[in-house]
Amino acid sequence: MTSADLASRLAAYAASRMPGAVGVEVRDLSRISGGASRQTYRFRLAWTEGGARRERRLILRRDPPASLIDTERRVEFAAYSAFHGSEVPVPEMIWLEEGTKALDQPFSVAEEITGFEAAPALLWAEPYLSAHATLARNKWTLLGHISRADPFALGLDRVMPPPSPEACWVRELDMWEKVLDEDEVEPLPITRAAIRWLRAHPPPPAQKISVVHGDFRTGNFLYDRQGGIHGVLDWEMAHLGDPLEDLGWSLNPVWNFKRDLAGGLVPDVVAIAHWEASSGLRADPSALHWWTLFNCVKGQAIWISSARAWIDGGNREPIMVLPAWGLQNAQDRAILKVMGRL
Repeated sequence: MTSADLASRLAAYAASRMPGAVGVEVRDLSRISGGASRQTYRFRLAWTEGGARRERRLILRRDPPASLIDTERRVEFAAYSAFHGSEVPVPEMIWLEEGTKALDQPFSVAEEITGFEAAPALLWAEPYLSAHATLARNKWTLLGHISRADPFALGLDRVMPPPSPEACWVRELDMWEKVLDEDEVEPLPITRAAIRWLRAHPPPPAQKISVVHGDFRTGNFLYDRQGGIHGVLDWEMAHLGDPLEDLGWSLNPVWNFKRDLAGGLVPDVVAIAHWEASSGLRADPSALHWWTLFNCVKGQAIWISSARAWIDGGNREPIMVLPAWGLQNAQDRAILKVMGRL
């Protein structure tokens, strides 16, 4: 489908969802690079309503033929919607379309939050370098807010099956080990050793059942020069589980960007302290160690899965193979580091 065809069909869909609007147009539709689990576009939606011409900047997220991770768009949409208007800043969700008639693939449309940055690469130079302490405080404070939220009061248990506190770890480990079993191209002895250790040393039951963002890391939020965070993005892997899972993912050494700091920003102890103060929960060191190592296994499963999708020809986008090429060895080294073997 050409960009012009996509814009025309998207405008027709928007018109069908806006009965009071006339002259609906999609302008400046452009693909945003990245986005391994959704094809992402930004565009301006213009229309006339009540005699006035109006316009809004929006984001289209459309399913590709195959993705880096298999995700449930209804879950993602529900997670964004649950936190919109809360102390966790997220874009407003506009439409969710699970059929294929309109754009050939299921998709969602959301508001675009503009004027801020997301790329981690900008953080290692001024003016952003001076804001690391503030950015880190805001980052792990927001993660604490997510962990503290009551998923049942938010109604998220209707779309995210809640595990028992005792079952959080085994459900997640079983799921990601299955991905490795199905998708690995060559033996992964370091990852398999980590899995054996994880199964032999299970963590304690979760302190509570929390919303788990699933990919909370530097690079998945919008920030400004002063260290403010204006949007938490990429909720594709959201689920209910142990809140330490999210904290452990944020401490995965591959997200240190070779700076030996949590998220490339501050020492681990500082990040953990911010999270504890915000969440009201405790990061038991042994439990957090388990979840950090688990997240190294999860990361490896994601990179291996993306490589498999590329090898099998289901999705030949460069984003599918580059993470596997660039991060598989780094994730092995992260596993060894967390296990004290590096």
